[in-house]
Amino acid sequence: MTTEKNKDESSSNEQNPTPFAQTYFHGTKADLKVGDLIKPGFNSNFGQRKNAKYIFLTATLDAAIWGAELAIGNGRERIYLVEATGSIEDDPDLTDRKFPGNPTMSYRSTEPFKVVGEVTAWQGHPAEQVKAMKEGLEKLKERGINSLNDEE
Repeated sequence: MTTEKNKDESSSNEQNPTPFAQTYFHGTKADLKVGDLIKPGFNSNFGQRKNAKYIFLTATLDAAIWGAELAIGNGRERIYLVEATGSIEDDPDLTDRKFPGNPTMSYRSTEPFKVVGEVTAWQGHPAEQVKAMKEGLEKLKERGINSLNDEE
């Protein structure tokens, strides 16, 4: 009888596995908190700085680090863990123009992302590499080559 009772107790105390939503990274200089939603409709950090139709996320930490390092603003560079609340698609600037096949695993969406955490320990790129990337982006801008993501 004791064996039966223990068997029943252990099965009733077991928790069912909980599925996790796919998490991604979002690099920025914005100060956000867990539970905040990152939404389109604000000035973009890149291109013509238009009201952004898309927001961006990546499945690689390196791409998120670039996002944080290249973001406009004076805030601290941050990388958040985010979950998409709707559909996502490949970021055409990176997948079609620079890195066919999406090795950076960079995506965009017109629907919000929910902040579920923050990566607090990460190593940025060397200062000269960030400077070179910013100069390259500035040269593209001067030549009138803008982001596909500025399209309305």
